[in-house]
Amino acid sequence: MDTLNDFRIKQNKYIPKFPRANGKPTVYIEGYPCEDDEPMAATQFHGLQINTIYDQISRYFSVNEYIHIGVDNFIYYSEGDLTKVVAPDIFIVFGVQKYPLRRSFYTWSEGAVPVAVFEFLSDSTAHQDRDEKVSIYMNDIGVQEYFIHQPEMKKPSEFRGWRRTASGEVIEIETDEQGALFSEALNLWFRWEDDQTTHVRLLRPYLPDDTPITTSMEEQRLRKQEKQLREQEKHLRETAEAMAAEESSRRREAEARAVEATQRHADEVQRRQELEVELERLRGQLNKSKDKTP
Repeated sequence: MDTLNDFRIKQNKYIPKFPRANGKPTVYIEGYPCEDDEPMAATQFHGLQINTIYDQISRYFSVNEYIHIGVDNFIYYSEGDLTKVVAPDIFIVFGVQKYPLRRSFYTWSEGAVPVAVFEFLSDSTAHQDRDEKVSIYMNDIGVQEYFIHQPEMKKPSEFRGWRRTASGEVIEIETDEQGALFSEALNLWFRWEDDQTTHVRLLRPYLPDDTPITTSMEEQRLRKQEKQLREQEKHLRETAEAMAAEESSRRREAEARAVEATQRHADEVQRRQELEVELERLRGQLNKSKDKTP
């Protein structure tokens, strides 16, 4: 079974279809700061969570060059107003070119806004993430979906999401029985699992059929396992072929010996028949000689 090849088939099946944006890739616009005076500070829990989910999502969407994924960089969403800016942990934009990398993302220049945004809760921003940013992302910017998640296992679990309906209403997304949320925008499930080694409550994406999206390290292990499996299958196939060839050779040799034995038996039968005929001839001659003797 070629797991990686099967996954590539599923990528083409499940990645959403979308139109291209009407703007152009914009690396930087003069006058719009791409960083602030505050150093970026995050716990290792947040760093591992951000890196892991970025690794998974960016590799999953890498097959489409018109999906851009940002990590903790500014989004300016109102031309000319430097105060209309946010810096989500992760955001995904459909319809714009993946590259070049941007210093900031300018919605009016790119002609697109993120379809999904993820924020990972910290003590300093949790209140904003739960309340204020819901309105900013969903109403002011027009994001389709917004998710928040608490990655620290020592703190109570919190995974919530909001979605914009076709009528423009913002509703909170309901979790399933296991606490997972489905992103209609990304066509992916998201659920968390506790990593006892790192003590991080990792949020991870899954395909609609519940196939997990692997990390780079997990994919490397899969490639190694599949290589080992192919080598084992090759060894078994070669061993089976060698055994079959040996068995075929033994069978041919046995058949040849059987044919040879049959031929020897036929030759012996023929020789006995010839000897009996000769013996009968000699007896006949001997009897004639006796009859002529006075």
